[in-house]
Amino acid sequence: MIWNSETQELEDVAILEDVDKGSSIILYNDDVNTFDHVIHCLVKYCKHDKEQAEQCAVIVHYKGKCQVKNGSEVELKPICQALLDQGLRATIEEL
Repeated sequence: MIWNSETQELEDVAILEDVDKGSSIILYNDDVNTFDHVIHCLVKYCKHDKEQAEQCAVIVHYKGKCQVKNGSEVELKPICQALLDQGLRATIEEL
């Protein structure tokens, strides 16, 4: 068996990249929540600034959904749950 440390290192990197490709929270439109409530939630839980939150709210309203936060699934789960707890419709999807 021939040991090639360069090959081994490249294989390890490829495996790590495959494990966590990243995820995103998708926020969906509904007929219940106001723009103000959606904006407030995006600022509070997703750490958007007010302008970014307003833009996302408009996109959700007109397009039906918007990607509002990217990160690892572990990082996004509590944020998504907070949005759900506030009555918003959101899911986590793998990128």
